[in-house]
Amino acid sequence: MPLPQKKRWESMAKGLVLGALFTSFLLLLYSYAVPPLYTGLASTRTPEGAAPCSPAPREPEAPTSANGSAGGCQPRRDIVFMKTHKTASSTLLNILFRFGQKHGLKFAFPNGRNDFDYPAFFARSLVQDYRPGACFNIICNHMRFHYDEVRGLVAPNATFITVLRDPARLFESSFHYFGSVVPFTWKLSGRDKLAEFLQDPDRYYDPRGYNAHYLRNLLFFDLGYDSDLDPSSPQVQEHILEVERHFHLVLLQEYFDESLVLLKDLLCWELEDVLYFKLNARRASAVPRLSGELYRRATAWNVLDARLYRHFNASFWRKVEAFGRERMAREVAALRRANERMRRICIDGGRAVDAAAIEDSAMQPWQPLGAKSILGYNLKKSIGQRHAQLCRRMLTPEIQYLMDLGANLWITKLWKFIRDFLRW
Repeated sequence: MPLPQKKRWESMAKGLVLGALFTSFLLLLYSYAVPPLYTGLASTRTPEGAAPCSPAPREPEAPTSANGSAGGCQPRRDIVFMKTHKTASSTLLNILFRFGQKHGLKFAFPNGRNDFDYPAFFARSLVQDYRPGACFNIICNHMRFHYDEVRGLVAPNATFITVLRDPARLFESSFHYFGSVVPFTWKLSGRDKLAEFLQDPDRYYDPRGYNAHYLRNLLFFDLGYDSDLDPSSPQVQEHILEVERHFHLVLLQEYFDESLVLLKDLLCWELEDVLYFKLNARRASAVPRLSGELYRRATAWNVLDARLYRHFNASFWRKVEAFGRERMAREVAALRRANERMRRICIDGGRAVDAAAIEDSAMQPWQPLGAKSILGYNLKKSIGQRHAQLCRRMLTPEIQYLMDLGANLWITKLWKFIRDFLRW
């Protein structure tokens, strides 16, 4: 064999060995950063002896009436937001970050990452700087919900909220966002992998597969239940009713403005507290809409989530009726006018832009692996002093805001560094 060719093969062999070693290192790091999926609760519970939250005495709060702002109620400051995936929850998270920062409230942050070791069940010991008996005002990062563990961190009168989304639309969004990290989707060879999967999901789906939870009944899973439960089991309805008992308000992504009006009333907040810009949204070209037949198949595939959503869709509109349809219309209109005013004040160009067009790295949202499909914003360069701080906070993505608030995200930052280096 000629010498140059031999050297070329030796170089290729060394490259393959180094590549294999580096890949092994990344897999080891990722396995540490993303914990195994626990089907039971025993391994994640805080020890029985751990003291529950013991809040310091303070002035009693008047109960919030149906017409909170007109009833002399006190703003509620103890809030648990069960952050579900792909439901506009990042937008709601920003609202809670701003309120907590404005009032100097105490957040329960994850330790090292931007979630509580998801998909493992939540445990108090996962909270940054947790000590037995510690109390927090706001818990709002991604977790797999465990009511008793969460309840032990907040005051007895804390308000519990979450948000749901049409399960077929949620599945579509989750498939495109998380599909690349769900290995059984790698078998899909067609151009439209979502359509191919929905033609025969049982052929591809493995409930024991890595990250499989992202692609079936994700709402049920996030709320702490078995996402592969037999739909005919009486446990399905029992779990739905348990959610109803635990949560004071279940918002709907499709009716986000109406949801925020109900939330503002429940918490006795001001209009400014619930202003928002849509965060973590995908660009339109990355959002193929499900056809009628595929929509039906996606709904059937996520039947547990569909039952959950139908139940809370009905209860949501009962709350709207109790609130008053005309009053709701007025307050939604006021919210939209205020949001539009802030858009003109804060956003350069008045709209969200692709990641490549974002000028300030502090405004870059987290992107899914292998894509730059999440939109962000450019802050106007000339904003009056009155609105400068609010504009920046409203536009700051989740990871950057968490760091601004003091969360320790060393694992997330390391993973970002590796992704940036490899241009993933």
